[in-house]
Amino acid sequence: MTDRLVYWAYALGWGLLKHLPERVARGLFDQLADYAWRKRGKRVLQLEANLRRVRPGLDEAAMRELSRAGMRSYLRYWMESFRLPVWSRERVARDVRVDGFENLRAAMESGRGAVITLPHMGNWDLAGTWVAQQGYPFTTVAERLKPERLFDRFVAFREGQGMEVLALTGGSVNVIGTLARRLREGRLVCLVGDRDLSEAGIGVSFFGEPTRMPAGPSALCQRTGAALLPVTLWYDGPVLRARIHPEVPVPEEGDRKERTRAMTQAMAEVWERGIREHPQDWHMLQRFWLADLPARETVEAAPAERAEAAPEPAAEASGA
Repeated sequence: MTDRLVYWAYALGWGLLKHLPERVARGLFDQLADYAWRKRGKRVLQLEANLRRVRPGLDEAAMRELSRAGMRSYLRYWMESFRLPVWSRERVARDVRVDGFENLRAAMESGRGAVITLPHMGNWDLAGTWVAQQGYPFTTVAERLKPERLFDRFVAFREGQGMEVLALTGGSVNVIGTLARRLREGRLVCLVGDRDLSEAGIGVSFFGEPTRMPAGPSALCQRTGAALLPVTLWYDGPVLRARIHPEVPVPEEGDRKERTRAMTQAMAEVWERGIREHPQDWHMLQRFWLADLPARETVEAAPAERAEAAPEPAAEASGA
């Protein structure tokens, strides 16, 4: 699909779906999910490959049902996000339930600031809207999309929900430095952090296999004194559930790199438990574990020594 068609497909979603009756929109996206699931394209096959790590004991029929539920959950995220701009505050309050909010409140009231980190679970845009409506607007980072005007639409959508959005690449703003300033001001930063996009992440064990996760959340908390708060999300019928887990503490021993690795591993273990409980709501349709990466990429980055030795993302140079 060309960039032009991609843009107009998303524009149609934002422009049309918010006007459809809820039942019609939900039924349409369930049908789209089932169609994609039956085609067994590369993203569905990769989703199943990822889910086999999460639920290794499932037979083929049970795995197919789980992947179907996963595709429906993933398309539900898009359906809700397209309709979110017209949801009232009362609708958001009704459809989101959060456990552990006291962990976030305590960190923010202390003046330290906080970094909320979450995997690609449930609907992170809806959860972020709920957090902003509690009086905690936040800063986040978005991967730059093509075409450029599609990225601009995503930024406008998220800013309309109370988020400050920084482009991961290609912008004039120093991302790490800006995030650090927000935290030193006692503000909130939210980052989706289960998939490393820099190829310089921290080596962790996840469901018993090596992968990489971004070092940024743990490194930022060490440098600024902010609290690191992992979050898990899942759907419970019509409601989006979220759990803000207790703070991941900075280890007392080790150098900065060792502390960053320990914190990132602890964060990964929190997500691992949440994903194991609600695997259908983990929207990981891309290659994730090092064993699934192309040989060249694995050779360059898979060894633990290389992953652990990777520099923190521009933190020193930026003054973060």
